[in-house]
Formats: sequence, C-alpha cells, structure tokens
Amino acid sequence: MSDGAMITLPVLPLRDIVVFPHMIVPLFVGREKSIRALEAVMAEDKQIILVTQKEADTEDPDADGLYVTGIVGSILQLLKLPDGAVKVLVEGGERVNILPETLHSEHGFLAVDSHVLPQTGHLGADTDGLARATVQQFDQYIKFNKKVASEVLSAIEQVEDADKIADMIASHLAVKIPEKQDLLEMLDVHQRLEKIFELMENEIGALQVEKRVRNRVKRQMEKTQREYYLNEQMKAIQKELGDGEDGRGELEELEEQLATLKMPKAAREKADAELRKLKNMGPMSAEATVVRNYLDWMLAVPWKKASRLKKDIKVAAKSSMPIIMAWRRSRTGLSSSLPCSSAPSRSRDRFCVLLGRLALAKPRLASRLRGQQAGNMCAWPLAACVTRLKSAAIAVPISDQCRARSCRV
Repeated sequence: MSDGAMITLPVLPLRDIVVFPHMIVPLFVGREKSIRALEAVMAEDKQIILVTQKEADTEDPDADGLYVTGIVGSILQLLKLPDGAVKVLVEGGERVNILPETLHSEHGFLAVDSHVLPQTGHLGADTDGLARATVQQFDQYIKFNKKVASEVLSAIEQVEDADKIADMIASHLAVKIPEKQDLLEMLDVHQRLEKIFELMENEIGALQVEKRVRNRVKRQMEKTQREYYLNEQMKAIQKELGDGEDGRGELEELEEQLATLKMPKAAREKADAELRKLKNMGPMSAEATVVRNYLDWMLAVPWKKASRLKKDIKVAAKSSMPIIMAWRRSRTGLSSSLPCSSAPSRSRDRFCVLLGRLALAKPRLASRLRGQQAGNMCAWPLAACVTRLKSAAIAVPISDQCRARSCRV
C-alpha cells in the first residue's frame, strides 16, 4: 500500500496492548464482533486494522473509545478454541490513521476507513548513530529487566533499518499503554528513537533502585533466617545441657515485665537491645550476669510513677532536726581550736596543711582530729588551716607566740 492511500478494513479493538509494525504477536479474541471480523478477513485478504482501546474494560467500544492511530495487521494463523474463543497470530504492518466518523458495524463487525501514514524524519548518519546507541542502551535495559529474552537483542542487532529498530525496541519496553501509543503515533524516526532512548534511561534508573531494594530485603531475610537458625541451635544445646527451660522462662518473664513498663523510647530501645544480647549469651557467663543485673535495675526504676509529697511542717521539722543540730555542732567546731604540737614550725605547718586538706575534702574527719587535744599544745582554728592551705603559705614559719595562746589567722 502506498503512503496516503485510503483503505476500508474491519477493525479489531485491542485491550492492554499496542501492536507495532514488524511485530508478531498472538492474540486471544472472545468478543462476537471481533470473531466475525476475523472470519470475514480470513475469507478475503487476511488483513485487519488493529487499534487499541482507551479503556480496557469497555466491552463494545465506539469511535470515541478507540485511538485514531493503529496498524494494518496480517493474520498468519487462526485457531478456534473449545470454549468458543479464537487464538490468532498477527504481524504488524504499516501505520494507519482511522477516520472515526466512518466507523460502522453494518455486517455485524466494526469496519472503518483509514489512510496509510508515511514515515518522516531525516534518515541520515545522525539517525543511524542514534539507532546504534539505542541498541546499546537496550542491551543495558535487558540486563535489569529479566522479562525480555536475550534472543530479542540478537534479532535487533541484525537489523539495519532505523525505523524497524525503533519499532522492535518499542514493542518490548515495559511502559504504560499511553506511552506506547505515543511512540506509535510518532512518524519522525529520529524523534521516536530519542523518545525510546529517554524511556529506557528512566526505566533503567527505576530498575536499579528496585534491584537495590530487592537485594537489601534479601540480605535482611537471610540475616533473620540465620539468626533464627542459630537461636534454635542454642535452644537445643541448652536443652541438652539441662538449663534451657529455666533460662528461657526467666527471659520470657523479663520480656513481659519490660512490656508492661511505661518506659521512655530511648530507655525501651536500650532495654530491648540488652535483652536480645542476653538471649544470645550463655546463662552461666559473667557478661550475662552483668546484663541481667542491668535489666533488673531497669525494671526497678519507677518509670513515670510520681510519689505524693508530704506537706506536714511538724513532721518535716521533726525529721530534719537531727541534721540541723549536727550542722550547728560542725559550725561550732570550726571556731574551736585544733591541736598543734610544740614541734618545730615546719612540722606544725605540715600538720595544719594536712588538716586544711581534710577540712576541704572530709569535714567530719577533720573535726574528729581537731577534738583530739592533748597536753601542753597550742591550738589553731580549723579555718586558719584551710586559709593557709589555699594561700599555699607552707613555708611561712609559725610565730613563737602560738605556743602560749590560740592563734587566729
């Protein structure tokens, strides 16, 4: 058929498939009108117009329910099935543009007038180079999409016509029906190859992400299965040793107790992690004892439990009176004197520095030492020793008058 020629042929509406030129595809036909159309063309030239429906669930599409661009298909084989349906093998031919206003069903099947669409675009060196690049991209595409057989690439590599390469690759792309229909309606071969290259690049990116996610899920499943297998082995070993049942019961009890506590999120995650660690440990190991004590401490903490405050002033005063009296006695002891021996000044300095350190670190111990007075000893206030310690006046000799009376610094 020449380009632009007007033809009138029966129509076979297609669901969920777009047939491209040079494409051989089996179709299963079950609608009465479509079966009559096939029987009519088998009696004549075995050519029929293949047009895709806009809505796949439409049982009897009209002119508005069909795309305006289709192809002329040649029937290679027809087989009637026992259930009344028909299996037909068709080969795509030239593109045609149907005239919706001429669609009719006078003879019990759909028929329409259409004219053949010519191929356009510059078929030069640029288009040939783009065709080769598209074939290489298709090689990368089928490495990720395992649904496309490797024999398809071998068949495409033997084709030299850029138009045929574009249609063959487009028929094997896993894209939606509207996108395939757009490729069928593109008459410019160079533009069609660019669109196919872009679609394959997008699909390769999506398939790469899908492959990474699938591998991650597979690794996680393998890890989970391995942990389950090892835990079962550990249970069997502990059962043989005779300490498996008691240990498992305690762990289950700990898990139930943790589940009942209203712990903060961070504390709960830490407790669960320690419990998982404890499950994988031997019950007699030292580390298991440490982890168990930690979990017991976590269970003993009153999470989100507030105690009621006692506001009785008399009870508070009675309970705090011993503390207040002890504080007053310590304050009085600070002003009392500490024994300093009549030893040389350097020894007394060292003794006062020692008491000063004790006063800063252990006030009660320093007070007890200060109370141990004996004989003819000079007295130094505890505060004076602290002052001498802070000023680092260790080398300053103590006056001889300290032997006769209490010294105040």
